[in-house]
Amino acid sequence: MGIKRKRKLSDVPRKRNRLSQFMAPVLVNAIYEMRNYPVVLINTILSPLSFLLLIVFVSRGSLIGEAIEGGFIMTLFGSGTSLQSDLSHLKNDLKLQDMVVSSPTPWHTYLMGMAISELVYSLPALFVLGVLASIYMNISIFGILEFVAVLLTVFFTSIAIGYTFATFSSDIVQSFAFSRLVSTLLSTIPPVYYPITYIPLPYRYLAYLSPTTYAAELAQSAGGYVMLSPQNMIIDWAILIGVTVMLLLIARSKARWREI
Repeated sequence: MGIKRKRKLSDVPRKRNRLSQFMAPVLVNAIYEMRNYPVVLINTILSPLSFLLLIVFVSRGSLIGEAIEGGFIMTLFGSGTSLQSDLSHLKNDLKLQDMVVSSPTPWHTYLMGMAISELVYSLPALFVLGVLASIYMNISIFGILEFVAVLLTVFFTSIAIGYTFATFSSDIVQSFAFSRLVSTLLSTIPPVYYPITYIPLPYRYLAYLSPTTYAAELAQSAGGYVMLSPQNMIIDWAILIGVTVMLLLIARSKARWREI
């Protein structure tokens, strides 16, 4: 009994240490910026809402539900890809990652802490979109669960992309360029804010090169805006999850951690 009690007591500092390792990136990368530079949150809110308003005005309100879902997808995907520039800044400019690498903190704890910080940073935009969704969208409980699953998958996909690019980036300017390029190619050009049927058929196949296209189809199906057959839903989920797993494996095996 005494040995078991000592083991339980010794586990308490370890758990506290892991929690502090997890929360440190959130405090440094999200809370600090939100508290000291609240103006940066304006861009976080305006980016998804600007496309939402554009689609709503052009469609005269008929695509407001799809546009709101697209705003959610763009916000979470942008949160994951912006991880690239923030990690690059901490690594190259502040040299903070050198201290993390030399500490007992594992790479996945650091990564998840930074990912949660990006999510916290996006809370104002998610809150505004949530209010709009509660007003203009009529979605079932099952549809909400499916939509949340789609958003989480998109978030993990973008995290893998952002982390992998960040470890190979040598300059913050380069990171910003890659981040904007990836975000534009995968969350702005694809049919995220509107159904893919609005794209002419010869060019529709190009849209399927982006994983966010499959995420948007599943989200629009969950909201009742697009009717997908069970076969198409299985294919969309298989591709979206497959791409996510593949990118996470690449991030784990190819991204440089101890070498940098």
